[in-house]
Amino acid sequence: MRKRRILRIVLISGGAAILVLAGLFAVAWALTPIPDETQKQATAQGSVIYYRDGKTVLARQGVDRRRVDLSQVPKHVREAVIAAENRSFYEDAGVSIKGTARAVWSTITGRQLQGGSTITQQLVRNYYSGLSQERSITRKFKEILIAMKVDQSKSKDWVLEQYLNTIYFGRGANGIQSAARAYFGKDVEKLTVAEGAYLAAVIQQPSRFADPKGSDLAAAKARWQSVIKAMGQTGALAPEQVAAQRFPELAEPKKPFELKGQAQYMLEQVTAELNRRGYTDEDINSGGLKIVTTFDKKLMQAAKRAVDEVLPDNTPKKVRTGLAAVDPATGEVVAFYGGKPSQSKYYDSAFSAKVMAGSTFKPYTLAAALDNGFDLSTRVNGNSPLRVASAPQAIPNDGGRSYGQIDLVAATQNSVNTAFVDLGQKVGLDKVAKVAEAAGIPASQLEQHKNAAAFPLGVASVSAVQNASGFSTFANKGVHMEAHVVKSVTDAEGREQVVEPVATRVVSEQAAADTTYAMQQVVKYGTGTAARLYDRPVAGKTGTTDDSKSVWFNGFTPQLAVAVDMFRDDNATVTIPGYGTQFGGQLPAQIWRAFMTEAMAGKPVEEFPEPSDYGWSSGYSEPDHDRDEPRQDYTPPVEPDWDRPEPDPEMPFPDDPTQDERQQPDDLGRSGEPPVETGPPELDEPDQPSIQEDERLQEGRPQDTGRGRERQPTA
Repeated sequence: MRKRRILRIVLISGGAAILVLAGLFAVAWALTPIPDETQKQATAQGSVIYYRDGKTVLARQGVDRRRVDLSQVPKHVREAVIAAENRSFYEDAGVSIKGTARAVWSTITGRQLQGGSTITQQLVRNYYSGLSQERSITRKFKEILIAMKVDQSKSKDWVLEQYLNTIYFGRGANGIQSAARAYFGKDVEKLTVAEGAYLAAVIQQPSRFADPKGSDLAAAKARWQSVIKAMGQTGALAPEQVAAQRFPELAEPKKPFELKGQAQYMLEQVTAELNRRGYTDEDINSGGLKIVTTFDKKLMQAAKRAVDEVLPDNTPKKVRTGLAAVDPATGEVVAFYGGKPSQSKYYDSAFSAKVMAGSTFKPYTLAAALDNGFDLSTRVNGNSPLRVASAPQAIPNDGGRSYGQIDLVAATQNSVNTAFVDLGQKVGLDKVAKVAEAAGIPASQLEQHKNAAAFPLGVASVSAVQNASGFSTFANKGVHMEAHVVKSVTDAEGREQVVEPVATRVVSEQAAADTTYAMQQVVKYGTGTAARLYDRPVAGKTGTTDDSKSVWFNGFTPQLAVAVDMFRDDNATVTIPGYGTQFGGQLPAQIWRAFMTEAMAGKPVEEFPEPSDYGWSSGYSEPDHDRDEPRQDYTPPVEPDWDRPEPDPEMPFPDDPTQDERQQPDDLGRSGEPPVETGPPELDEPDQPSIQEDERLQEGRPQDTGRGRERQPTA
């Protein structure tokens, strides 16, 4: 009787315990939903950045993972993973009772927690948010519950697809597609049985089997052989197929992606533009974007080659050179040279560094005039010095040379300072600023200078990209296309967004044609003859600021606009041993010509539009098309001496470069300028003048006398 009583108590207690456990399980089941969110790292896909061809990789950003559909994974690869990790995958309920019991027992006894996880459990642990990686019974129990719920609510194929795209395979590869590329240099669809079996073997010890040598290689081969054998046991391979398999040859591990040379600057500009267009850094690093840039790899190499081959080896390290090439029709920055990253870690010489534009700014003044009722035959005052009411000092030409009353072609060809100051007064400096801003130069960089009489002479600072983009306006018949470095962005779902740059009508088509004609004379007969191309027309403008602290050549063909500048990061005179003090028509023009010779090779020869013929004088000779070398000995014509004023011995010439109104840059000028910016400035912050400059600007603000705005152009 007593034994029966004890047995009854045991049975009742056991039943009660079972009921309690069942109740606890039911409560736990109800309180453990499938997490709503996935781990960011589990689904993150790095972005790939391409050159403009959309095929050549420029850089990779973020996690190395490329998602694929399960249908893209060969059946033998799937079967290899199942044989290696979870043979009962398609039959079990998402968990392995035997494996789980083994793991729980090893935890209770204090041993290291064993595996025993199914593919579903591994997915749950690595895929969903809210499951920590701690080794505890509580975490394991929660993992089991979620795995069972996932098995009930999701198909087995869904689970396997997520697993294959989530699991880490070593070599920095996340997911089966990236693993196929990392280990065998091919897409997953092309993996052989032996290769698929190796990737399945790697899952167990990805770090050890990533690049096995010695004993690790022996272990990797043994693990691979066990996977092949398991595939035979599951029926995935016939016995003869098992016997035929040979250990695959592994590709050499690739070194971490390193940005070299100009690629560092390219990536910085691409990232910055993507941010401006609404893409966050997280989107770029984990959004799986395909980003096609505007950069042409061959032209990027040509830009570097042009600088390296033209500049002598003994060029001082403080001398910086920037080059930018813009497609006028699209606004795409197709190439640039930003300097040596080893010398300029924090800014590049093409996008970030901004230096005084000098006489390369004069075409904006010319275009503003031509778009506001003036024409190429308009005559302006080329005498030196020139008094302007708003300027505290008279403005001189280089060497005090006077040209008399000259037309706008001669003024441009010979880069006559006083002529452009006079023209700026006539047309109105506000109109000059409006044209420059519409052509892509930010208003913040013009604001503090636009009321100065010397504004048309290029006292504002610009970057090489901005100046090339500005000149592209003239090549594109007066329409400015927004400069940009991203062509298109395709997201992980395959949706493509093509960048459509903003188009702005800056000046009329005829004004652009006439401005271009005047700049053609600069290259044919003026200060820019070193940039002539033997096979096609070129328009351009040189620029040299005070003491050659920045020297420029900007030029274009109908197909491409290119700016080259040289400056020093300490704002000193650009001097090259053996070449002396530099001017825009020297090494910058030679670099421009070297680049354009290569860039335009094989391109069709296109002509510029015809200039206006109204009121046109015929005092300009045609170029000698048989010459392919620039004329260096050309002397510009001057007006008769009677039209040149006698020098005033009491007239002070500017010798104090601290005053803004005394900054008179010229192709051969000697005037002051603000310091070169040696870091990437914020574009919405204008250069700050010194106290003296600010006072001079206030004192020298032009009075509204009606001069220029109401005055009709002279004949």
